Amino acid sequence: MPTGRPAPPTHRTLADAATAQLHEAILAGDLAAGSALRLTDLAESLGMSMMPVREAIRRLESLGLVEVVPHKGAWVRELTLDDAHDTHEMRLLLEITAIERAAPRFTDRDTEKAKAALDRHVSASQLGDQTAARQAHTDYHFAIYAAAGSRWLLRALEPVWQNSERYRFAGTRSPEAAAERHREHQAILAACMARDAGAAADALRVHIHNSRSRVIQKMTRLDDKDA
Repeated sequence: MPTGRPAPPTHRTLADAATAQLHEAILAGDLAAGSALRLTDLAESLGMSMMPVREAIRRLESLGLVEVVPHKGAWVRELTLDDAHDTHEMRLLLEITAIERAAPRFTDRDTEKAKAALDRHVSASQLGDQTAARQAHTDYHFAIYAAAGSRWLLRALEPVWQNSERYRFAGTRSPEAAAERHREHQAILAACMARDAGAAADALRVHIHNSRSRVIQKMTRLDDKDA
């Protein structure tokens, strides 16, 4: 359950603050898959009225993180093997398209942004700051995809990406897996810096396939334990 700490000043409205806190709670697993989202409880825990919380739930529904059934309520969407496969297939479709367009257009400024985000990701991961690491990971990938020059492609990718981040936390988080992911990130960036669209797409494809494998492997193990 999210805490009732004051909203950071960067949030323009209470709805923005509620969205950010609930979003983080879902991605971090504090609001677990299948959890009921009760307006009165959430409003009390966030220290605000139900109106901004209701708007936050609507926004999270648009990202595919929440399921709302009229006259019944709202829940955090379940994590399932079928959805994990579907999510990663859509990542392949959209992100490969993005990087194939981005790589030939890649500039020194794009390199600086992606490198800075990747450095932040490594530092935050080493410090155990999962919130900062998650944001830096998103910043790294979208610094690359932004070079494609298509705001509609980024908007199409956003809900798929947000859902995939939930599954990323369900995957293997060993030091070996972290080192493998870092090598994959470096390979993707190196290909973009060389403006080699084919190599960038190949490196990203490996990265997404490995991400899916780590997620499915852990989810399957958990299912076997529960059986």
